Amino acid sequence: MTFSHGKEIKTIILAGGMGTRLRGMVNVPKSMALIGGKPFLEYLILQLKKWQMKDIVLSVGYKRDTIKSYFGNGSEFDVVISYSEEDQPLGTGGALKKAMATTDNDSFVVMNGDSVFDINFRDLINYHTGTPGIATMALSIVKDRSRYGSVEISADGEITGFKKEGVKNPGLINSGIYVVNRDVISYIPDGQISLEGLVLPLIQKDSLLYGKIFDAFFIDIGTPEAYQWANEHPEYLTDVYSSRGQNCDISDKGKQEKP
Repeated sequence: MTFSHGKEIKTIILAGGMGTRLRGMVNVPKSMALIGGKPFLEYLILQLKKWQMKDIVLSVGYKRDTIKSYFGNGSEFDVVISYSEEDQPLGTGGALKKAMATTDNDSFVVMNGDSVFDINFRDLINYHTGTPGIATMALSIVKDRSRYGSVEISADGEITGFKKEGVKNPGLINSGIYVVNRDVISYIPDGQISLEGLVLPLIQKDSLLYGKIFDAFFIDIGTPEAYQWANEHPEYLTDVYSSRGQNCDISDKGKQEKP
Protein backbone atom coordinates (compact mmCIF):
# COMPACT_ATOMS: atom_id res chain seq x y z
CA MET A 1 0.00 0.00 0.00
CA THR A 2 1.19 3.53 -0.75
CA PHE A 3 0.28 7.03 0.33
CA SER A 4 -1.48 9.33 -2.11
CA HIS A 5 1.88 10.82 -3.13
CA GLY A 6 2.90 7.36 -4.32
CA LYS A 7 5.59 6.59 -1.76
CA GLU A 8 5.54 3.22 -0.01
CA ILE A 9 4.09 3.36 3.49
CA LYS A 10 6.58 2.93 6.30
CA THR A 11 5.17 1.72 9.60
CA ILE A 12 6.87 2.39 12.93
CA ILE A 13 6.00 -0.02 15.75
CA LEU A 14 6.91 1.25 19.21
CA ALA A 15 8.12 -1.98 20.82
CA GLY A 16 10.56 -0.79 23.48
CA GLY A 17 8.30 -1.22 26.51
CA MET A 18 9.32 -3.26 29.55
CA GLY A 19 5.83 -4.34 30.59
CA THR A 20 6.30 -3.59 34.27
CA ARG A 21 2.67 -4.48 35.08
CA LEU A 22 3.20 -7.95 33.60
CA ARG A 23 6.24 -8.82 35.70
CA GLY A 24 5.91 -12.30 37.09
CA MET A 25 3.99 -13.32 33.97
CA VAL A 26 6.40 -12.10 31.27
CA ASN A 27 10.21 -11.79 31.38
CA VAL A 28 10.68 -10.52 27.82
CA PRO A 29 9.75 -7.18 26.21
CA LYS A 30 5.99 -6.70 26.49
CA SER A 31 5.57 -6.91 22.72
CA MET A 32 7.17 -10.38 22.80
CA ALA A 33 4.72 -11.81 25.36
CA LEU A 34 3.46 -15.12 24.01
CA ILE A 35 -0.19 -15.51 23.05
CA GLY A 36 -1.31 -18.70 21.34
CA GLY A 37 2.32 -19.68 20.88
CA LYS A 38 3.26 -16.47 19.04
CA PRO A 39 4.87 -13.27 20.32
CA PHE A 40 2.24 -10.52 20.41
CA LEU A 41 4.34 -8.47 18.01
CA GLU A 42 4.06 -11.19 15.38
CA TYR A 43 0.29 -10.65 15.18
CA LEU A 44 0.89 -6.96 14.43
CA ILE A 45 3.43 -7.73 11.72
CA LEU A 46 1.11 -10.28 10.09
CA GLN A 47 -1.71 -7.73 10.24
CA LEU A 48 0.47 -5.19 8.39
CA LYS A 49 1.44 -7.83 5.85
CA LYS A 50 -2.25 -8.50 5.21
CA TRP A 51 -2.65 -4.82 4.29
CA GLN A 52 0.48 -4.90 2.07
CA MET A 53 2.29 -2.62 4.53
CA LYS A 54 5.56 -4.49 4.48
CA ASP A 55 8.09 -1.73 5.20
CA ILE A 56 8.43 -1.77 8.99
CA VAL A 57 10.67 -0.04 11.53
CA LEU A 58 10.74 -1.65 14.96
CA SER A 59 11.60 0.83 17.70
CA VAL A 60 13.27 -1.32 20.35
CA GLY A 61 15.01 -0.84 23.68
CA TYR A 62 14.53 -3.18 26.63
CA LYS A 63 15.97 -6.65 25.84
CA ARG A 64 16.00 -5.66 22.17
CA ASP A 65 18.12 -8.63 21.13
CA THR A 66 15.13 -10.85 21.93
CA ILE A 67 13.14 -9.02 19.26
CA LYS A 68 15.97 -8.72 16.74
CA SER A 69 16.91 -12.39 16.93
CA TYR A 70 13.30 -13.49 16.41
CA PHE A 71 12.32 -11.20 13.53
CA GLY A 72 15.68 -10.47 11.91
CA ASN A 73 15.28 -8.54 8.67
CA GLY A 74 11.69 -9.74 8.31
CA SER A 75 12.30 -12.03 5.33
CA GLU A 76 10.82 -15.07 7.10
CA PHE A 77 7.58 -13.10 7.46
CA ASP A 78 7.64 -11.69 3.91
CA VAL A 79 8.20 -8.14 5.18
CA VAL A 80 11.18 -5.78 5.41
CA ILE A 81 12.22 -4.88 8.96
CA SER A 82 14.75 -2.31 10.12
CA TYR A 83 15.45 -1.19 13.67
CA SER A 84 15.63 2.04 15.64
CA GLU A 85 17.44 1.24 18.89
CA GLU A 86 17.26 3.06 22.22
CA ASP A 87 20.32 2.96 24.44
CA GLN A 88 18.45 4.99 27.07
CA PRO A 89 14.65 4.94 27.58
CA LEU A 90 13.13 7.67 25.41
CA GLY A 91 9.42 7.25 26.09
CA THR A 92 6.95 6.82 23.24
CA GLY A 93 7.53 10.35 21.93
CA GLY A 94 11.31 10.20 22.02
CA ALA A 95 11.29 6.74 20.47
CA LEU A 96 9.07 7.97 17.63
CA LYS A 97 11.35 10.94 16.96
CA LYS A 98 14.41 8.70 16.80
CA ALA A 99 12.66 6.19 14.52
CA MET A 100 11.43 8.92 12.14
CA ALA A 101 15.00 10.18 11.85
CA THR A 102 16.08 6.85 10.34
CA THR A 103 14.21 7.60 7.08
CA ASP A 104 13.29 10.50 4.83
CA ASN A 105 9.61 9.54 4.48
CA ASP A 106 7.12 12.40 4.73
CA SER A 107 4.35 10.33 6.37
CA PHE A 108 4.18 7.27 8.60
CA VAL A 109 1.82 4.83 10.21
CA VAL A 110 2.67 4.46 13.90
CA MET A 111 1.54 1.61 16.17
CA ASN A 112 2.00 0.73 19.82
CA GLY A 113 3.59 -2.68 20.21
CA ASP A 114 1.30 -3.80 23.03
CA SER A 115 -2.17 -3.35 21.49
CA VAL A 116 -4.00 -4.57 18.42
CA PHE A 117 -6.92 -2.94 16.60
CA ASP A 118 -8.59 -4.69 13.67
CA ILE A 119 -9.04 -1.60 11.49
CA ASN A 120 -9.13 -0.84 7.79
CA PHE A 121 -5.74 0.84 7.37
CA ARG A 122 -6.64 2.09 3.90
CA ASP A 123 -9.60 4.00 5.32
CA LEU A 124 -7.46 5.52 8.08
CA ILE A 125 -4.74 6.66 5.68
CA ASN A 126 -7.19 8.09 3.17
CA TYR A 127 -9.01 9.92 5.93
CA HIS A 128 -5.78 11.45 7.21
CA THR A 129 -4.72 12.72 3.80
CA GLY A 130 -8.07 14.51 3.51
CA THR A 131 -7.65 16.50 6.74
CA PRO A 132 -5.63 19.67 7.40
CA GLY A 133 -4.00 17.94 10.38
CA ILE A 134 -0.50 16.56 10.83
CA ALA A 135 -1.62 13.55 12.87
CA THR A 136 -4.67 11.30 12.90
CA MET A 137 -5.43 8.70 15.55
CA ALA A 138 -7.60 5.62 15.16
CA LEU A 139 -10.26 5.75 17.87
CA SER A 140 -11.80 2.69 19.49
CA ILE A 141 -15.26 2.53 21.04
CA VAL A 142 -15.11 0.84 24.46
CA LYS A 143 -17.70 0.11 27.12
CA ASP A 144 -15.42 1.11 30.00
CA ARG A 145 -12.85 3.82 29.38
CA SER A 146 -11.67 4.13 32.98
CA ARG A 147 -8.37 2.39 32.27
CA TYR A 148 -7.53 4.52 29.27
CA GLY A 149 -9.00 7.96 29.62
CA SER A 150 -11.05 9.25 26.72
CA VAL A 151 -10.88 11.40 23.61
CA GLU A 152 -13.28 14.19 22.68
CA ILE A 153 -13.94 14.79 19.00
CA SER A 154 -15.88 17.37 16.98
CA ALA A 155 -18.34 16.63 14.19
CA ASP A 156 -15.66 17.27 11.57
CA GLY A 157 -13.21 14.83 13.18
CA GLU A 158 -10.92 17.28 14.96
CA ILE A 159 -9.75 16.10 18.38
CA THR A 160 -10.90 18.76 20.84
CA GLY A 161 -9.61 17.37 24.12
CA PHE A 162 -8.61 14.48 26.35
CA LYS A 163 -9.99 13.28 29.67
CA LYS A 164 -7.91 11.36 32.18
CA GLU A 165 -8.56 7.86 33.47
CA GLY A 166 -11.26 7.17 36.02
CA VAL A 167 -14.60 7.44 34.19
CA LYS A 168 -16.36 4.07 34.07
CA ASN A 169 -18.66 4.54 31.11
CA PRO A 170 -18.59 4.05 27.33
CA GLY A 171 -16.55 6.36 25.16
CA LEU A 172 -13.81 6.83 22.62
CA ILE A 173 -10.19 6.01 23.39
CA ASN A 174 -6.87 6.37 21.63
CA SER A 175 -6.09 2.92 20.20
CA GLY A 176 -2.37 3.59 19.77
CA ILE A 177 -2.50 3.62 15.96
CA TYR A 178 -1.73 6.88 14.13
CA VAL A 179 -0.94 8.34 10.76
CA VAL A 180 1.52 11.20 11.18
CA ASN A 181 3.32 13.67 8.95
CA ARG A 182 6.97 14.44 9.40
CA ASP A 183 6.00 17.83 10.89
CA VAL A 184 5.21 15.98 14.12
CA ILE A 185 8.95 15.94 14.88
CA SER A 186 8.85 19.68 15.62
CA TYR A 187 6.51 18.95 18.55
CA ILE A 188 8.84 16.40 20.18
CA PRO A 189 11.63 17.85 22.36
CA ASP A 190 14.77 15.82 22.96
CA GLY A 191 14.89 13.37 25.83
CA GLN A 192 12.42 10.97 27.42
CA ILE A 193 9.06 12.20 26.14
CA SER A 194 5.54 10.75 26.21
CA LEU A 195 3.72 10.85 22.89
CA GLU A 196 0.35 10.48 24.59
CA GLY A 197 1.02 12.72 27.58
CA LEU A 198 2.85 15.64 25.95
CA VAL A 199 3.13 15.52 22.16
CA LEU A 200 -0.46 14.77 21.14
CA PRO A 201 -1.94 17.42 23.48
CA LEU A 202 0.42 20.01 21.97
CA ILE A 203 -0.69 19.08 18.45
CA GLN A 204 -4.32 19.14 19.58
CA LYS A 205 -3.96 22.67 20.97
CA ASP A 206 -2.85 23.80 17.52
CA SER A 207 -5.95 22.18 15.96
CA LEU A 208 -3.81 19.79 13.94
CA LEU A 209 -4.93 16.48 15.49
CA TYR A 210 -7.79 14.46 13.99
CA GLY A 211 -9.43 11.15 14.76
CA LYS A 212 -11.31 8.43 12.90
CA ILE A 213 -13.66 6.10 14.76
CA PHE A 214 -13.62 2.35 14.07
CA ASP A 215 -16.04 -0.17 15.57
CA ALA A 216 -13.70 -3.15 15.59
CA PHE A 217 -11.92 -5.59 17.89
CA PHE A 218 -9.35 -3.91 20.14
CA ILE A 219 -7.20 -5.10 23.03
CA ASP A 220 -4.26 -3.70 24.94
CA ILE A 221 -2.36 -6.48 26.76
CA GLY A 222 -0.72 -4.15 29.28
CA THR A 223 -2.44 -5.53 32.39
CA PRO A 224 -2.40 -9.07 33.80
CA GLU A 225 -6.18 -9.34 33.31
CA ALA A 226 -6.03 -8.30 29.65
CA TYR A 227 -3.02 -10.51 28.96
CA GLN A 228 -4.77 -13.50 30.52
CA TRP A 229 -7.91 -12.79 28.47
CA ALA A 230 -5.88 -12.68 25.25
CA ASN A 231 -4.28 -16.02 26.11
CA GLU A 232 -7.71 -17.52 26.62
CA HIS A 233 -8.96 -16.13 23.29
CA PRO A 234 -6.02 -16.17 20.84
CA GLU A 235 -8.41 -16.64 17.93
CA TYR A 236 -9.35 -12.97 18.21
CA LEU A 237 -5.77 -11.98 17.49
CA THR A 238 -5.51 -14.51 14.67
CA ASP A 239 -8.54 -12.88 13.07
CA VAL A 240 -6.71 -9.56 12.58
CA TYR A 241 -4.57 -11.09 9.84
CA SER A 242 -6.95 -13.76 8.53
CA SER A 243 -9.87 -13.56 6.13
CA ARG A 244 -12.15 -13.40 9.18
CA GLY A 245 -10.63 -10.09 10.22
CA GLN A 246 -11.60 -6.51 9.37
CA ASN A 247 -14.78 -6.12 7.32
CA CYS A 248 -16.22 -9.36 8.71
CA ASP A 249 -19.26 -9.62 10.97
CA ILE A 250 -17.89 -9.04 14.48
CA SER A 251 -21.23 -9.47 16.26
CA ASP A 252 -20.08 -12.66 17.99
CA LYS A 253 -17.04 -10.85 19.37
CA GLY A 254 -19.31 -8.57 21.34
CA LYS A 255 -20.37 -11.55 23.45
CA GLN A 256 -16.92 -11.76 25.00
CA GLU A 257 -16.10 -9.16 27.66
CA LYS A 258 -12.49 -8.04 27.61
CA PRO A 259 -10.98 -6.60 30.80
